[in-house]
Amino acid sequence: MITLDGSSLTLDAVAAVARARAPVEVSPEAARRATASRARVEAAVARGASIYGVNTGFGKLAHVRIPADQLLELQRNLILSHAAGVGDPLPADVVRATMVLRANVLLRDTSGVRPVVAERLVALLNAGIHPIVPEQGSVGACGDLAPLAHIALPLLGEGDVEVESAGTRTRMPARDALARAGIAPLTLEAKEGISFINGTQAQTAVLALLVHDARRLWRTAHGAAAMSLEALRGTPDPFDARVHAARPHPGQVASAALLRELLTDSEIRESHRENDPRVQDAYSLRCTPQILGPVHDAIAFAAQIAETELNASTDNPLVFGEEILSGGNFHGQPVAMALDVLAIALTTLAGIAERRVERLLNPDLSQGLPAFLAPQPGVQSGFMMVQVTAAALVAESRTLCTAASVQSIPTDANQEDVVPMGMAAAFKARRVLGNAQRVVAAELLCAAQGLDLLRPLRAGRGVEPLHARVRQVVAPLTGDRPVAPDLDALFALITREALL
Repeated sequence: MITLDGSSLTLDAVAAVARARAPVEVSPEAARRATASRARVEAAVARGASIYGVNTGFGKLAHVRIPADQLLELQRNLILSHAAGVGDPLPADVVRATMVLRANVLLRDTSGVRPVVAERLVALLNAGIHPIVPEQGSVGACGDLAPLAHIALPLLGEGDVEVESAGTRTRMPARDALARAGIAPLTLEAKEGISFINGTQAQTAVLALLVHDARRLWRTAHGAAAMSLEALRGTPDPFDARVHAARPHPGQVASAALLRELLTDSEIRESHRENDPRVQDAYSLRCTPQILGPVHDAIAFAAQIAETELNASTDNPLVFGEEILSGGNFHGQPVAMALDVLAIALTTLAGIAERRVERLLNPDLSQGLPAFLAPQPGVQSGFMMVQVTAAALVAESRTLCTAASVQSIPTDANQEDVVPMGMAAAFKARRVLGNAQRVVAAELLCAAQGLDLLRPLRAGRGVEPLHARVRQVVAPLTGDRPVAPDLDALFALITREALL
């Protein structure tokens, strides 16, 4: 059970709700605080105070004062008018992550909305009801307006949803899905519409899931790197702790330590310790900690942004005691920049993996392995096309590394004149993650074949279990065959499991 209180949500909890459908509940104490905050908003409205988005128009229309008898219509119209997204629907895990993030933030005592708004979102999550949220249409300020409006629609009984039950998903009108689940549509009261859609939760949901997956991929990439080093009969000496203590970047130190652990007790290493004419390995082997170390640190930076944002007040205006202040916490620049950095880091990870694939397959570089790891090179092409596929994925990822977070285009009649393009950054980073996972799958495929060709020698104590897991889903290459199913199987393994 994941309990939401506005302050303690974690990345692992988000992933559990998004992907494992962990049940969610609202903390009674958080609900009490939200009720007290709501009372302050209602008191301010009753006093006739002018409050942005509560009894005024929005954005460029903030100067328009709204009569008291139209305040509920104002909030409903805001949701209806801002549901303007286009494109393919966001994946269900991203939608679920967005929903749990939005519910968590609305429970903070700065939001001033009734706890029932968060409770209805939680009810949808627990019932497996997911709004249909188009992927495109957000510039990331005033938050993810369009995606969050599409998530709000079903609370009002509007729009379409996807209902997940017993492993099947069915699209239907939200009103029908709510009726089946016994959930009543909600009437939004003053401030609740603007509080719902002012926020960074769509882009933050993508970032949170990406960080979760990138952390696992970083470790798996080390497993692939260690397997490749063994297959190419490289040396682990550059991973000596003293080398990295002399340049103690945290990620570099962690990378070298992981490689040492993986390569310990290697029979392959002992087989070429003497009389090996090579003095140094290529950078893609020797400099793995210096390259994957910065990737680690970039992921840590993105994680810090995500972890802060999970429990941050990003709606507007915010309630502080008796004061209600309009600010700009909905601006997604921190998240957008983290997503851009993550795309660069994951492309770097994929790039070094592709270089090792090339070394494994190129007979001029592979230290005696057969060309393209084919049993009969010439009549057979072996894994020749695996490197081509990896190269294509890396090249695509490099084009996606152009920063979205600097591509501002003013919106709302120039009222919102500097925007972060956070969802564009999220879309690119998601694509890069998938590419990187597939490139690491390609390296695992080739490195495992390389190890097979060195039998009966055994690899390091961390490499052997990984090799065995690869062989549980992909057979050794004994002759040419379509390799796409092999790559798909290893990609699925990487995305499904923490291999190290």
